[in-house]
Amino acid sequence: MTDFETLLPLLAIAAGAGVFGGILAGLLGVGGGIVIVPALYLALSAAGMDPAITMQVAVGTSLATIVFTSLSSGYGHYKRGAIDMGLLRLWAPSLLVGVVIGAALGGYVSGYILIAVFAVVAAIVALDMILRTTKDDPEPRGFSKLIWAALGTVTGALSAMMGIGGGTIGVPLLNFLGYDIRRAVGTSAAIGFIIGLPGAVVYIFTGLGVEGLPPFSFGYVNLVAAAVIIPLTTSFAHVGVKLAHSIPRRALRLAFGAFLMLTSARMFFDLYRSLLINA
Repeated sequence: MTDFETLLPLLAIAAGAGVFGGILAGLLGVGGGIVIVPALYLALSAAGMDPAITMQVAVGTSLATIVFTSLSSGYGHYKRGAIDMGLLRLWAPSLLVGVVIGAALGGYVSGYILIAVFAVVAAIVALDMILRTTKDDPEPRGFSKLIWAALGTVTGALSAMMGIGGGTIGVPLLNFLGYDIRRAVGTSAAIGFIIGLPGAVVYIFTGLGVEGLPPFSFGYVNLVAAAVIIPLTTSFAHVGVKLAHSIPRRALRLAFGAFLMLTSARMFFDLYRSLLINA
């Protein structure tokens, strides 16, 4: 994949993903990766990139953009008092450990495994968000630091493997544990930085020297796509933050679940199609 013309559809799709991903980052605390990963995956696949490394590039590039998107959306939620700083300090070390583990695995395992992980986790989370009912004034549950550490490690590992900012798993998890949905969204938005930075670094190093990468790639991170996405996600994240604090809690949960379900279905379809082609 050396023709620079292959970058044109990638950049066009990256721009659309940047706008939509930014709004969702602020609205749902997801870092935008839940949009950016499948968008980049589809763009790279359409350009004829080797399926064996397509998902790695999509995930690595997404993590790089999340570093900046999470700062923007996280600051917006912080100004509205929607970030639990105590939980953030408690969870950060185990999240970091999980990110390193997940990113290392993601850089070396088959791209098909990454697609399957993405689709399965997204479907489970979507069903939970759509079907489960919660109290209007939930009470956070207390757990030992060991349990929080385990939850943080799993959240960080899955998020790094999927190329997402932590909100896809963190928001429903925190909501299930009794945190108000808006507070869960705000805290997860801030968690995105803890996941994105080390995750992107690991994907850069694991992708160094790999053949067949798109032009202007630094390891598994495509710098051109990231340069297009970052300004858009950081700008439109503020729009999402305003929406998150103006619509009903139940509507926020349903919006999150519906989008994840659509994303999961598309990824399952792509996985099925890829397996048929390579059968």
